[in-house]
Amino acid sequence: MRLKEKVAIITGAASGIGEAVARRYLEEGARVVIVDVKDEHGMAQRFADVSAHVLALQADVTRRDDIERIVARAIERFGGIDILFNNAALFDMRPILDESWDVYDRLFAVNVKGMFFLMQAVAKRMVQQGRGGKIINMSSQAGRRGEALVSHYCATKAAVISYTQSAALALAKERINVNGIAPGVVDTPMWNEVDALFARYENRPLGEKKRLVGEEVPLGRMGLPADLTGAALFLASSDADYITAQTINVDGGNWMS
Repeated sequence: MRLKEKVAIITGAASGIGEAVARRYLEEGARVVIVDVKDEHGMAQRFADVSAHVLALQADVTRRDDIERIVARAIERFGGIDILFNNAALFDMRPILDESWDVYDRLFAVNVKGMFFLMQAVAKRMVQQGRGGKIINMSSQAGRRGEALVSHYCATKAAVISYTQSAALALAKERINVNGIAPGVVDTPMWNEVDALFARYENRPLGEKKRLVGEEVPLGRMGLPADLTGAALFLASSDADYITAQTINVDGGNWMS
């Protein structure tokens, strides 16, 4: 088991990529704190078969008190923190001339502020522990380029890449590796909302955008949450001890770098 008795915090863990990574970490022997804004009882039920190794927390990463509570509860239950998988995020899109202050504030609050300050809080604990750690921030192929209808989201994910690089350099002397993952198009429940927005703004039938983006991937299909778990496990394990400040593309060949 590559993560035996390691303690991991995973945000946005109620479904999709977060849930898939949580299950992979558990299979590899980790103790996992699953965090989401959704009801913690419902999350716990999804992991009932491994409940002894899971702590489910309903929390909002945009709230300072909640960030402090996530860290405190992880330490109280499992004794420390070794891994952070920073996955919570929101998506929205609209023409740039229609972008609003409230959408900007909401996306940056979760995708950037929440990501950064939870990373900071966990890193402080890792420094205190003195045994290093692994931090993985979820970016996106959208963070590699601008898109006409997705300006705020693209900007938040570019910020994730930048903060990942800065944090990696700042924390290297503490043996804390900070890396990112940039998925491409991944078939999660969120993509039904994305498809509906493209249908609205590009005057498409429902389902057409989702079909087209899958066909355009060089490997011929949209990704699945399970396709992200290998990179998430690798970056959390000792195999990645000499890797930091990188954002790894897991996108079926959509972005070449």
